[in-house]
Amino acid sequence: MPTMMATPVPTMGRTKRGRRIDGWLALDKPLGMSSAQAVAAVRRLTGAAKIGHGGTLDPLASGVLPIALGEATKTVQYVMNGAKTYHWQVCWGEARNTDDGEGEVVATSAIRPTRAAIEAILPAFTGEIDQVPPAFSAVKVEGRRSYAMARSGEAVDLAPRRVRIDRLALLAMPDPDHADFETVSGKGTYIRSLARDIARALGTVGHVSRLRRVTCGPFSEGTAISLETLAEVGQGPALRSSLLPVETALDDIPALVLTETEARRLQSGQALPLMRLDARVSPAQFPQDTIVRAMTEGRVAALARIEDGSVRPVRVILEQTDDSQE
Repeated sequence: MPTMMATPVPTMGRTKRGRRIDGWLALDKPLGMSSAQAVAAVRRLTGAAKIGHGGTLDPLASGVLPIALGEATKTVQYVMNGAKTYHWQVCWGEARNTDDGEGEVVATSAIRPTRAAIEAILPAFTGEIDQVPPAFSAVKVEGRRSYAMARSGEAVDLAPRRVRIDRLALLAMPDPDHADFETVSGKGTYIRSLARDIARALGTVGHVSRLRRVTCGPFSEGTAISLETLAEVGQGPALRSSLLPVETALDDIPALVLTETEARRLQSGQALPLMRLDARVSPAQFPQDTIVRAMTEGRVAALARIEDGSVRPVRVILEQTDDSQE
């Protein structure tokens, strides 16, 4: 069931057998494949023992799906919390029960909005807004998935949620029935709901007819790899050239450079007194409760918190070096 922007939950698993691979793949997910199917395909092609994804994409959406391998799975939440950019198209004149092209037509309208009318309404959907998720979504209602209730014919009454839309622009109007948009949004935004609500505000109805994610956090389609290319790369040394480092997901987190000895102490669970790092660290640079990525030799050693005058480990990252990855 389509859930174009459900609040994402990382799909992670650990097989008893598999290769130790640490890093990220920016997968260009094709149409017709769920995020879980994409993860399974990458696992099969790479032989990775531990794998997950950051930011669910619906089968009817294509584009950037970050795939975490090995120690990168410990950083998935930072990708899910990041901004995402979508290029999408609305089809005016038809409302569908799923708010996309897969559902049944539930209402029609002969009204087709003009460019001026569309551009005038967009500021109302920019910034912090309240948004009601689609009935066919993964939102839970008293422990049940909304889409399961909608499928069985039950009435679904979902409460509005606060979401953030940083950019909403009209890109083109290829014909009177369609309009193309670009949206940069925060976590939990439903593009299907956005299309539905914009159409209603314009006095008509509509649904999403095409959706592509072009960025997801620090990952973009410029560095994305297709499943076909991944199959050609295989499981040999060439795979490493397609991997992005674990710390790619942590670009927005301040870096704290440590010596190897300091990093090993942090990885063993020991706190590092800030006063011993005073030649490199100032209280103004890293105030209380700041989350930092502890780096050594160009790689991330741990996620840590500044607490009571010390650097304390939050998540240890035991990333292998290129030479040690099989």
